[in-house]
Amino acid sequence: MIKIYIVDKSNKKLCDHDLIYYVIADNNSRKMREKAIKTYKKIVSADLSKSIHIYNQIKENNLYSIFVETFLLLNYKFDKYKSKKQPLFKISYQNPKLINTSLIEGVCIARDLVNEPLSFLTAQQLAKEIKKYSKNSFFKVETLNEKKIRDLAMGGVLSVNKGSVNPSNFNILTYKHAKSKSTKPIVLVGKGVMYDTGGLSLKPTANSMDMMKSDMAGAAAVIGAIYAIAKMKLNVHIVALIPAVENRPGGDAYVPGDVITMMNGSTVEVLNTDAEGRMILADALHYAKRLKPSLVIDLATLTGSAARAVGKYGIVAMGNASYEIIKLLEESGLQVDEKIAVQPFWDEYRLELESDMADLKNIGSAEAGHITAGKFLEHFTKEKGQSAYPWVHLDIAGVAFLQKPYFISPKGGTGAGVRLLCQFIKNYSSNV
Repeated sequence: MIKIYIVDKSNKKLCDHDLIYYVIADNNSRKMREKAIKTYKKIVSADLSKSIHIYNQIKENNLYSIFVETFLLLNYKFDKYKSKKQPLFKISYQNPKLINTSLIEGVCIARDLVNEPLSFLTAQQLAKEIKKYSKNSFFKVETLNEKKIRDLAMGGVLSVNKGSVNPSNFNILTYKHAKSKSTKPIVLVGKGVMYDTGGLSLKPTANSMDMMKSDMAGAAAVIGAIYAIAKMKLNVHIVALIPAVENRPGGDAYVPGDVITMMNGSTVEVLNTDAEGRMILADALHYAKRLKPSLVIDLATLTGSAARAVGKYGIVAMGNASYEIIKLLEESGLQVDEKIAVQPFWDEYRLELESDMADLKNIGSAEAGHITAGKFLEHFTKEKGQSAYPWVHLDIAGVAFLQKPYFISPKGGTGAGVRLLCQFIKNYSSNV
């Protein structure tokens, strides 16, 4: 067994050797995570043992927790389809009550969902997976089939899925603590495009379509977050909305030039079928109004523009929520090292979406595409021209799926957004 001791500076005289590692605690949380990464890589390269025990010899419990949680997040593989599987480290640790294993489970659920191929994870299968997770946690699930979606006149959801042989669905996940007095839930909305070919505005394959099983990472993050929040039994009221579709160029696919009537009655001129995520989120954001939410947050791998703006280093944010909410979201991101890059959200960006044919078009010009996409979504958060609720849009396109590991994220699905949402909701609920 490899032993890792988290120690303070007074023990600096101690030295590492093959089976014992001493890690000097650092008051900076990011540096503590970096020390966990360095130690984990050392152990992997030494390849001496598959069993690790972590000892706590410091008073700062949060630093110890950060180290252990980072180790657990690094100790992840998606090898479901491998004939020969490499065993993970067996990790044990002192003071298990200090470790939020529910949060780790939530992140790993999100990673697994993002890594699953469409050959397994269709919209129907996603609904089954959600129900399975609900049985292991404390949230409820209702799945609306395509007939119910049609009855609700969700034109965005229906149009995007028209080219697919698989039906769409709309999932409603609800968690309310027994002691919660809230009548206005926090609503989380996750983009569930199970695969995105771009539709008839077909994507090039290399470095584009070949990663598009990850276009449901927003949905995965929302599922992972509500799973963790429910399992932690936080005293909150959460509803998650997940529209699940495929964007394919089938015989009945929607086409550039189509005019779609959305759930809120607005008409949208489709100029690019690859701008599909905003079409399904728009219907979900309108649906959220009937829940009378205190706050709505949507997560989506929405635009390449967001990835180009901040790369793999952060999550793009914008919306109409108050300065205090945005600030709390930024602080929560720093606490868990999922950084938020708040973007300008000036009214001028809305001009990019003016259409000669319809109430608005689904894309603007090439400049600031992530912000004009946000402006498109904002249209559906309003009722009679006024904001129906406080709302934040998080574009996770740069961080949701990686070609190689970075920091505590593995190659492939990262589970980005789960820890951010959990930390923010914990902070938010304690301030209201």
